[in-house]
Formats: sequence, C-alpha cells, structure tokens
Amino acid sequence: MVEKIKLILQLMIPFMGTTLGAACVFFMRGKMNEKLTKGLQGFASGVMIAASIWSLIIPALEQSLSYGKLQFVPAVVGFWAGIIFLLFIDMIIPHLHLGSEEAEGPKSHLKKTTMLILAVTIHNLPEGMAVGVVYAGYLSGNTAITAMGAFSLALGIAIQNFPEGAIISMPLTSEGMSRKKAFVYGTLSGIVEPIGTVLTILLATLVIPSLPYFLAFAAGAMMYVVVEELIPEMSQGHHSNIGTILFAFGFTLMMTLDVMLG
Repeated sequence: MVEKIKLILQLMIPFMGTTLGAACVFFMRGKMNEKLTKGLQGFASGVMIAASIWSLIIPALEQSLSYGKLQFVPAVVGFWAGIIFLLFIDMIIPHLHLGSEEAEGPKSHLKKTTMLILAVTIHNLPEGMAVGVVYAGYLSGNTAITAMGAFSLALGIAIQNFPEGAIISMPLTSEGMSRKKAFVYGTLSGIVEPIGTVLTILLATLVIPSLPYFLAFAAGAMMYVVVEELIPEMSQGHHSNIGTILFAFGFTLMMTLDVMLG
C-alpha cells in the first residue's frame, strides 16, 4: 500500500510543477517581463531536449542491442512516429502560440485564451507519455530502467513545467481574466500529463514488448514541441541571449539529474 501511494505521488510530480508555476499569477503583478519569459522558455527547452536524449533515446538504444547493426532502427522509427503524431495533432486542433496573433490548425471561433491553453495542452501531452513509458518499463521489471532513473525524469519535467505554468497563467491576466481563473486554467493545461501517464501505464502490456519504440516516440514528440514552439518563441525579438543561456542551464541540469539519479 505504501509503495502504491509513493508511486502515485511520483506520477503526480510533473503536474505539481505546472500547478506551482500557475500559482505565480498570485505573486507577480502585471504582464510577465519579456526577459523572464525568454529565460523560462529557454530553460524549458533545455530540460526537454536533455530528457529526450538521456532518459529516452539512449535507453531506447541500449534496449535494442539484440538488433545488432540495426540497433538504431527502433529509435529512428519511434522518433519519427512521435514527430508525425505531434504534427498531426497540430493540424487537427486549433491553437495559438504565446506571442503570436495567428492561430494554427483548423479555423475556429474559439477565444484567444482557449487556444493559448490548447497550445500548452498539446505541449504537455508528450511529457505525460514520456513519464508513463519510463515508469511502465520500470514496473515491468526492466533492469535497464531504475526507480531513480524514472524519478529523475518525473522531477526534471516538473522543474520544466514550473515555468510553463507561469508562462500560460500570467498572460491570461493581461487578457482581462481574473487571477483565480487564470490559475485554474494554467493548472488545467497540465492535467493531460497525469492522464497520459496513467493511460500509458495501463497499456503497459502493449508498451513493454515495444519499449524502445515507445521511448523514442516520446522523445520525438517532445523534440517536436521544442523545435516547433519553444525555441522559435524564445528566439524572436529581443533578449534571445537570455533564453540561450537558460537553455544551456536547463540542459545541463537535466543531464546531471539523469546521470546522478539514474
């Protein structure tokens, strides 16, 4: 019973990161500073790329040793599947990226705030899947995935989710939304993560036989989000150098966590 409670708490860690970040709306006044926004976007990008490499792609390669010279196949196939999946989601769901006035996806009459939240929700989906795949591997008894390794990924994504929660909730207040409502919306944008995590674990019987493919799939989906959304938003306009420095910090922090705890 204690182990089950411990597991549930660990699975909720990324969502807690989003919630704490969204709570910043109660302590920060006015519109979010541009330098802070760039820094948070850069930091989140660094964490996600490092997690994709150390927590997902490298384990996928390590578990494909039986393929011999074709060891790369599961990682390549899974990675491209993740990219194509997120591209498809982007095409069928109307959403609006932070700092953009033109919505993506099919035309709709949704409010700007709704489409901003949808953009972050799409962003969070692969993160929940990544945590679910790693924990599914650990719970199956896979010796290549340790409890601390799975925990490090959950913790790293939680750290990355903190600025994400702030990035989504703060602009909502500048759109005229109350702080309480902005907090709720910012928090709900991350609810897809624990849902995706639990669903992935429940489908463990399907995931485990193809674990290398699913690990790489989650990596591809996360990389898509970084390259298509976070880095462009970080690089446009002024103060992109701040985002670049925080990108390096986030990357090395996640890499350190994975090596130390994995």
